Amino acid sequence: MELQFNKTVCPCLQKAISKLQTQELTQELRLPDTMPDIGRILGCWGQILIRGKEWRTGGMNVSGGVLAWVLYAPEDGSAPQSVDAWLPFHMKWDFPETQRDGAIRVFPYLKGMDCRSLSARKMMIRSGVSILGEAIEPVDIDIWNTDNVPEDVQLLQQKYPMELPQEAGEKPFLLENEVVIPANLPPLIKVVRCEIQPRIVEKKVLAGKLVFRGNCGVHLLYASDDGVLNSWDLEMPFSQLADLDRDYGPNSSADIHMVVTGFEQDRNPENKLVLKCGLSAQYMISDRCVVEVVEDAYSNIRPVKQHQELLRLPVRLDVCFDEIPVEQNMNADPQNVVDIAAYWNCPVLRQSGNTAEAEIDGQFQILYRNETDSLQNTNLQKQVNRSLNCAAENQVYMTLSYDSPKIGFGPEGTQVNMNLTLETAVFSQQGIPMITSLELGEITEPDPMRPSIILKKTDGSTLWELAKTCGSTVEAICTANQLQQEPMADRMLLIPIL
Repeated sequence: MELQFNKTVCPCLQKAISKLQTQELTQELRLPDTMPDIGRILGCWGQILIRGKEWRTGGMNVSGGVLAWVLYAPEDGSAPQSVDAWLPFHMKWDFPETQRDGAIRVFPYLKGMDCRSLSARKMMIRSGVSILGEAIEPVDIDIWNTDNVPEDVQLLQQKYPMELPQEAGEKPFLLENEVVIPANLPPLIKVVRCEIQPRIVEKKVLAGKLVFRGNCGVHLLYASDDGVLNSWDLEMPFSQLADLDRDYGPNSSADIHMVVTGFEQDRNPENKLVLKCGLSAQYMISDRCVVEVVEDAYSNIRPVKQHQELLRLPVRLDVCFDEIPVEQNMNADPQNVVDIAAYWNCPVLRQSGNTAEAEIDGQFQILYRNETDSLQNTNLQKQVNRSLNCAAENQVYMTLSYDSPKIGFGPEGTQVNMNLTLETAVFSQQGIPMITSLELGEITEPDPMRPSIILKKTDGSTLWELAKTCGSTVEAICTANQLQQEPMADRMLLIPIL
């Protein structure tokens, strides 16, 4: 006799792919006729913009570019000049064809910027870009269970509270701000470079809405009317609301990662600078649910054959944030430092046994004035390592964010200081045994010589293991020994034989 189980569906999200790609971008830039010849390159900076994402059959595409700024000293000794350029990229990820289209999340990293002159009128710009691309597909996981079994068949039913990804999407929006330079700083004539760092400071899932707020940090290096370079930081606050596909309970949570999609600068009728930043909040909603499965079965009076599968769900076990202070010594007077830029690559993760090691490479680009008041540029390399304990069967994902670097003093003199935030998400890859159906044999007569009750030491066995081994039931053992929970080790128990 075959006992069929009922199938229910558990909808959730799983990652079809999570893979890092790197591209080296190059572009030749010829100066406009109105600009003086190149004498010396002083600095090169960039900002990654994500322009588009496309889910296709068997893969996904991501396009964008690096908005680059170059500062150079003219050959004629006049004031430094700046030019900008656009370095486009297009990246492609392949993965097995999915049944339904999903969501794409990207985590872009600008590894570094470099520029050299090819002639008095031409320069070569180089940029290293890394993008961690994730394809998140909706799936329906089959779960088998039954509540209609003969009285002699005992089932081990287990309930597992789990946090499962349920929904992914993104909320694009535009920030616009009129730049008002503080009175103690020279007026802004031209932007030499701009760095945009959006941050989430608060997020909450309210039924069918995702509410979040934060600020977009903008770092400007600009030239004043006398050609002197100045740096200034401002914040553009934002508060946004996104509609979700369904209502979620109080135990739901949101994971949000911001990307910059656009940047424009313009002058209003009063000749004041207006900055426009395109942003997109890539979100994933997780919710807690209880999954119930039958893991084992037996009968005291007939043979029972089990048909099992491993239930694999993308369970998020933990998310942690590690704040990493970074210090780098430098040989320059802090008062002579004009500007600092930091570039960090995606963390490289290596798992060995129950330990995961993260290696993070970065560099600082420092623009400063030397003893003769001449502008100079230097690069300082930096590496940070972190380790964490993690079971070998789990999957670990790491992403990095950071604030703007600052100049300070340390025991050995001038230092560059900044903070990195390493986000680590751990997902379970271990399957749960699940019975999908049972084959029940013929009922047999009990052995008339078997005892009606036995005395047995627990020896670390669970009540289920004792009942199955001895031919009893968990309920009968609990009743005979007045138990409300699993017994202590080495306790003697009365076990009724049924």
